[in-house]
Amino acid sequence: MRHFLKITLSAVVLAASLPSLPAGADALDAVIPAAASDLPRTGTTQTAVLAGGCFWGMQGMFEHVVGVSKVVAGYAGGEKSTASYEMVTTETTGHAEAVEITFDPTKVSYGELLRLFFSVAHDPTQLNRQGPDSGTSYRSTIFVAGADQERVARAYIDQLDKAGVFHAAIATTLEPLRGFYRAEGYHQDFLIKNPTHPYIVRNDLPKIEALRRVYPEKYTKTPATVRGSR
Repeated sequence: MRHFLKITLSAVVLAASLPSLPAGADALDAVIPAAASDLPRTGTTQTAVLAGGCFWGMQGMFEHVVGVSKVVAGYAGGEKSTASYEMVTTETTGHAEAVEITFDPTKVSYGELLRLFFSVAHDPTQLNRQGPDSGTSYRSTIFVAGADQERVARAYIDQLDKAGVFHAAIATTLEPLRGFYRAEGYHQDFLIKNPTHPYIVRNDLPKIEALRRVYPEKYTKTPATVRGSR
């Protein structure tokens, strides 16, 4: 806990000293094209694992997406034995802070989640940095669970790059999903439990507001919390 508080306070101080970075399309205020290729909108539930900076904001934003029933903060890209906050923040384990999103494909598709990921969840032109956080554990990565997710994700990146949607090429990488490991309990629903935390106010609440403003049809006011997942 002491290590966690030290890192959190350092991030807040750093955030206050840096200019805001554009996230997604023109600082979270523009609609980007929908994915031309997508997965079938069938089945009861599907999951997607995405990484794009601190998992507090990623979890908090996706919890407000229509059709999402649960978003878990965790670690992906490394081994189970080193999947802890204390180890991951050393930047030596190969993990990224990530979220596992459980969703109803009849209400929101995999491609639609990627659209939100690229446009309001983070800046996909930054590889190992989001806002005040830097390092490979904050990398922009789609952890693909199989060939179909990889096909859709890769096609969408190519589509957006060819359309020149962003100010630079998309830096997001694709990695095979070999495991997702749930983060410690104090990280779960951190945004909901700490809405006035300086880091949350500066870096993460704008993502939820952008979702509500730019994609109102995908926004729900009531979040799908981990404890009370809908």
